Amino acid sequence: MILAISPLHASAEAEKCPSGAEGMAKFRPANPPRPVSQVPFFDAQGAPRTIAEYRGRGVVLNFWATWCGPCVREMPSLDGLSAKVSGSGIVVLALSEDRKGAEVIEPFFKEHGIVDLPVLIDKRGRMSRKLSVRGLPTTVLIDPEGREKGRVVGPAEWDTPAAVAFIGRCIGAASGGGVHILEAGGDANRSIAGKSP
Repeated sequence: MILAISPLHASAEAEKCPSGAEGMAKFRPANPPRPVSQVPFFDAQGAPRTIAEYRGRGVVLNFWATWCGPCVREMPSLDGLSAKVSGSGIVVLALSEDRKGAEVIEPFFKEHGIVDLPVLIDKRGRMSRKLSVRGLPTTVLIDPEGREKGRVVGPAEWDTPAAVAFIGRCIGAASGGGVHILEAGGDANRSIAGKSP
């Protein structure tokens, strides 16, 4: 019986996050979904955080840097996504690869009007290495069970209706869906506290 059900379950899961879906043409599913490393990343005050803190919520985990042109262009749409999914059970996290951390991220966010993303830092690139991130920007979609469902390599328009719907289907909680995104490079206290259930 389990052998007969498992392929159907896997197929249903794959249908939620298909490769090349409308609004997410660059998305590539993880087959099968795999657990995400619990390597710590850090907020603007230097406090360690892990993906385990977001268990039960979908996570849009973006790796970026202030010196990365495509990342800079993508950041407003991630900020927009964070605002649109606020309170939905999905968080947006942007982990900065900038060596100077909050010292350069906070002014960048202020200059570019980024208000819905917390400042988060991937010190020494440890998290990006554990997740085999090969270039910036890269965004990993993580389900409420802490598994990578897939990723987008390169920039995307995250706040379009099609993209928001895709994210909700792919990593939304079973009880109605939703998206939670945390970006490295914003006011961590305000953004993280504001998006906690």
